[in-house]
Amino acid sequence: MKHKELTRRERRFLFRIVTALAAFLALLITDRCIGLSEGAVEGFHWAFVFLLYLGIYLWIGYDVLLRAARNLVGGSPLDENFLMCVATFGAFALGIWHAARGERAEGFDEACAVLLFYQVGEFFQGYATGKARRSVSALMEIRPDFAHVLRNGTIETVDPSEVLPGERICVMPGERIPLDGVLVKGESTLDARALTGESLPQEVREGSGVLSGCINLTSQIEICVEKAFYESTVSRILEMVENASDKKSRAEHFISRFATVYTPTVVGLALVLAILPSLFTGDWASWIYRALSFLVVSCPCALVISVPMTFFVGIGAASSRQIMVKGSNYLEQFSRVNIYVFDKTGTLTGGRFSVRAVLPADRREEILRLAAIAEQNSSHPIAGSIRAAWGKEEGRDYVLTNLAGFGVRAEREGDVILCGNAGLMREYGILLPKAEKTVGTTVYVARNGAYVGEIRVADEERAEAREVISSLHDQGARTVMLTGDCESVAREIASELGISEYRASLLPQDKVSEVERLLKEKKARDVLCFVGDGINDAPVLMRSDIGIAMGGVGSDAAIEAADVVLMKDDLRGLLTAQRIAKRTMRTVRQNIVFSLAVKGAILLLSAFGIANMWIAIFGDVGVAVLAILNAMRVGRLGKGAE
Repeated sequence: MKHKELTRRERRFLFRIVTALAAFLALLITDRCIGLSEGAVEGFHWAFVFLLYLGIYLWIGYDVLLRAARNLVGGSPLDENFLMCVATFGAFALGIWHAARGERAEGFDEACAVLLFYQVGEFFQGYATGKARRSVSALMEIRPDFAHVLRNGTIETVDPSEVLPGERICVMPGERIPLDGVLVKGESTLDARALTGESLPQEVREGSGVLSGCINLTSQIEICVEKAFYESTVSRILEMVENASDKKSRAEHFISRFATVYTPTVVGLALVLAILPSLFTGDWASWIYRALSFLVVSCPCALVISVPMTFFVGIGAASSRQIMVKGSNYLEQFSRVNIYVFDKTGTLTGGRFSVRAVLPADRREEILRLAAIAEQNSSHPIAGSIRAAWGKEEGRDYVLTNLAGFGVRAEREGDVILCGNAGLMREYGILLPKAEKTVGTTVYVARNGAYVGEIRVADEERAEAREVISSLHDQGARTVMLTGDCESVAREIASELGISEYRASLLPQDKVSEVERLLKEKKARDVLCFVGDGINDAPVLMRSDIGIAMGGVGSDAAIEAADVVLMKDDLRGLLTAQRIAKRTMRTVRQNIVFSLAVKGAILLLSAFGIANMWIAIFGDVGVAVLAILNAMRVGRLGKGAE
């Protein structure tokens, strides 16, 4: 634990604990060595020892006493603060009662120790929760504080929520872009790490779209705002993060219900344990002491604190890897996913086109040159991939005619080049060779009425796609690909990536129907996850058990519809999120079983008088601290640990 990792409040709390612990140990050792509580040393009396212990008690536990008093006045007293107060007040009372009878004043040290070590547990809980919150809060730093808006020829600094779409804002070097828009003046470099996790800066120039939350690094720029603040990327991300804790898992709901029944039950049992046996034995002191030990160990801190905190640490671990989880219920459900349904374009493929083949191969240079001439002014991704494959500028003096739905006609002094689909070739009466349909799009090239060749362009599969699919299969998961491509193309892509099943020739609305069918066919314990690019997959993301959006930065549909958003455009985030979800649930189960088992054993031992208050303290604080430390292990996955 590094000092610089602690907040000012945590440092003050730690100082209280250290000073109280030092004073307590000094007093306890002195008391045990020379018998202060027995009044064995001349000039000392038990009341003086009581005041010393009481001073340490108040120094370390005044906030617990205040919370218990507020809850008592507020009508909800039965919580861990109440249990601590009853147990410690009872221990002090027993000590005074023993001392008044001339016996050793036992109980002062135990009363003080109960609250001291309870606060140690509270410190560990606060530190662990704060650490997880800082992982999530790193994303909250993307919140812009102001915007420089250009109005009436002057710059006004206003709250981002006051800027309207269509207005221009000015962003200085080093400032965070407050709103989504289009760069209309200047060129600069943007740092988008807070949004995407991508360390490489982005170069932007006039006409480039820019997202709120990015940092302007080099030059002053002007941006035309396209969205109001509440619709901007940064606002939607912040809303998602802030609402994550509102969606509780089944385990958290169970613990909440358990605590409401458990606490009054153990208080009632403690009263029975203190009163009923005493009526028969007359040994009120022994049975009250057992009841107080029973109260201490029965405090549900280990469960009430560690289970919600484990989920929070899990969400924090995911956030540190640019994985947004909208709630602990989704984290719990994602740990059980065994059916993965993938959209193809933008998810399994990167949305970047490249030339896969040029046929016939011996005329490659000629075919690419002619196609590059025809496509030189086109902004279509396929045209861009053809120009990139040729790599030179050609035929600027050709007259280009765009034939909508067919392709391009390029003409210069009677030299006519046709570049487009099969429909364009049929329109001009050009015969095409028979060819089997392959992955991607085929662009045909003809010159002066004669077929020259064809270029096969395909969307590049993601470099990590095979690795991810293989890892999912190793875990026994079922994988399904949905695509609008024809049967032969879908079959080839599925074979290349190793996907179990595929559905081809699907229209956008067909994807919803297909997911509906898969949901009806799955077994009761199966969980279906749909992974899409978040732009046009909103209906499917919402319909599936778990919807995951790939590279959702800037996509309203992704942030609104998905349950989990992989902000970094990398499929391996799916495996990372899965590991975090499984580790989180494993830790939750460990903490529940461990806490109940240890507490149950010590409760029985306390009831039979075998366990004293010190063992009860371990049953409460020790178990809580161990559960908290176990929960903190989940956060290690945020740094890549397995």
